[in-house]
Amino acid sequence: MSKTIIISNRLPLQISISEDHLEVTPSVGGLATGLKSFHKDGDSIWIGWPGMTEEEIPENLKDKVQQKAREENCVAVHLNAKEIDGFYYGFSNRTIWPLFHYFMEYTESDDNYWHTYKEVNQKYADEILRHYKEGDVIWVHDYQLLLVPNMVREQAPDAIIGFFNHIPFPSYEVFRTLPWRDEVLKGMLGADLIGFHTYDYERHFLSSVSRILRHQVDFNQITLPDRIVKVDSFPMGIDYRKFEQAAMDHFESTSADQSELQKRLDHHLESTPDAKLILSIDRLDYTKGIAHRIRAYEYFLDKNPEYIEKVRLVMLAVPSRSNVPQYRRLKREIDELVGRINGKFSTVSWTPIWYFYRSMPFENLIDLYTTCEIALLTPIRDGMNLVAKEYIATRTDHTGVLILSEMAGAAHEMNEALIINPNNFEQVAEALKTAFEMPKEEQIERNKMLQKRLRRYSVEKWAGDFMKSLTSTQENRDSFQSIKINSEISEDIMKRFSNAKRRILFIDYDGTLVNFTDKPENARPDADLKELIRELNADERTDVILISGRDKDTLGTWWKDVPVELISEHGVWMRQIDGEWELSENVKSEWMDAVRPVIENFVDRTPGTFIEEKNYSLAWHYRKADPELGEIRANELSTTLKELISNRGLSVLEGNKVLEIKSSGVNKGKASTKKLVGNDYDFIFAIGDDWTDEYMFEDLPEDSVTVKVGIKKTSARYYVEGTPKVRTLLEKFRSNS
Repeated sequence: MSKTIIISNRLPLQISISEDHLEVTPSVGGLATGLKSFHKDGDSIWIGWPGMTEEEIPENLKDKVQQKAREENCVAVHLNAKEIDGFYYGFSNRTIWPLFHYFMEYTESDDNYWHTYKEVNQKYADEILRHYKEGDVIWVHDYQLLLVPNMVREQAPDAIIGFFNHIPFPSYEVFRTLPWRDEVLKGMLGADLIGFHTYDYERHFLSSVSRILRHQVDFNQITLPDRIVKVDSFPMGIDYRKFEQAAMDHFESTSADQSELQKRLDHHLESTPDAKLILSIDRLDYTKGIAHRIRAYEYFLDKNPEYIEKVRLVMLAVPSRSNVPQYRRLKREIDELVGRINGKFSTVSWTPIWYFYRSMPFENLIDLYTTCEIALLTPIRDGMNLVAKEYIATRTDHTGVLILSEMAGAAHEMNEALIINPNNFEQVAEALKTAFEMPKEEQIERNKMLQKRLRRYSVEKWAGDFMKSLTSTQENRDSFQSIKINSEISEDIMKRFSNAKRRILFIDYDGTLVNFTDKPENARPDADLKELIRELNADERTDVILISGRDKDTLGTWWKDVPVELISEHGVWMRQIDGEWELSENVKSEWMDAVRPVIENFVDRTPGTFIEEKNYSLAWHYRKADPELGEIRANELSTTLKELISNRGLSVLEGNKVLEIKSSGVNKGKASTKKLVGNDYDFIFAIGDDWTDEYMFEDLPEDSVTVKVGIKKTSARYYVEGTPKVRTLLEKFRSNS
């Protein structure tokens, strides 16, 4: 029976050791809660670090840690102090975290951190592979494990792998500054489905893949040689029922059951009934905008002195990464800000800020959520921000006002909140004033809409939607498996080839025999390729024809010392072995003078593009252009050319990053079928990678073996993943000659 394998940096467990006694308690939080139903209710395991270094666990308890983890369907990945320092505190939190949150000035590029990060990611991948069985679904989480999907894919190519990034993904302009950008993208692309919290992060990722790796991106799909990767946004929810029920229980509790914090909050409300509490809860992190928030609050009090003694900012900062220098500096800055503002505004009976630097138990969080009339959450950049959702879920009487930064992922789905720019103190101050003056009727109307949405799209729904989308990628993959040349199909093709009395092989060049290059002139055939074609064609039963869109001079020069028949410019020119080039059709070139200036105009407007002029066609190449601009200009040029050449007997071919204008009566299909006339071939083979080859696939007899290079929509019967697989296939032909 297949199972779900969940992988995250940390296990959903808290493991502690006291006097040689091991204690294990479940973690609380979005991820642990959200995946609880998959983890506990189904057949699944969770792989992660137990939270203690190898040095911190006594030798006699190491097996027991693993045993305790297994009792909770977990598998512990043990890491030593050096690995934690380089992998977690180093690359994860000093490189990826600041860069992905746009704090480039804090980003460190350290080779040692990177090497440790790779080693630890491999450690996680190896643990996955130890437990993986065919049919299992693998779900990898977050920025600490960006390389894991591809590491697993390399060893288990047919595995179903999902990856979810819980932090922002930066724009291409920021991401490209990462020295190891290619490796990170390739690591993530090992997954079948990549999830983000918002469409913005999804769009940034797709842009980086398109611009850096130059993969084809269609809407939210990335076409790789062997797979299609789907990218989508899934805004993470919360355990809504848990927070709603906790708030209801809170209001039903007696005074004897109240916490000390709640008693202090109640005392404040009783002594100053007109005053209001503003809640601020964050992990102490520079991405959360805490210092900005305090300064904006100061600006509000300066601008609205009538609110002095009528408001109080209740600020909870949860300690985080205290061994990282930026966090220590941030702690010092916030301490000084709070001290200065309290000193500036305090009266005998009132201080403007209550500041807590510590973690609080769940019950105290509920105290704060239910008591504070306003929540002020102003991160500079935040993947989601679940605190905003938790606050709304606890407002069971539907009152309260949420002020939320537009930079938080949650802002996209919480439009009824007061959305602000956290860098605009004037806007924050206005939002605070609006919150204080907002009638209860308006508060209730806004919060009812928010609660309805949050209740519907809970964390369980988030996890369920992702898993449903992940498993559906298998169906998409299966639709291609029917034509993929596997070992069984390959064996059948070779049998047909061996038994045939006369064979003909039509082989495209660019994208088939060789990979594309930024400069077409750099795609010369290597010595091994020439020898392979030479030996295939040496068999008297086999005719090999290289059929290409290349111009005749280039193709003829590259293959002049190999006895092989050539067809160039999609069928315009043909050259027999040891013969001269001959026109296959009566084509004209007078139209080129009228069309060339139009294409030149697009070259001038689109950096990185150029014209390739052939004898009877013009090609506009845009492989080196910015991918998005290139596609826009290609669509624009295609439309312009089709209008210009209508009724002229010309057509526009859309190839791989190239548009070619040529005679409508000439194509690879017509050229290839001409070669069959008068010849009794009992094995016909054709292989190519782009739309120009589709004419060949469609026009050749039905029993032909037609093969597309890459996963694309095609009329071919089969496909192979890329040029290395093409060579493997041709080498099998050579062996079976």
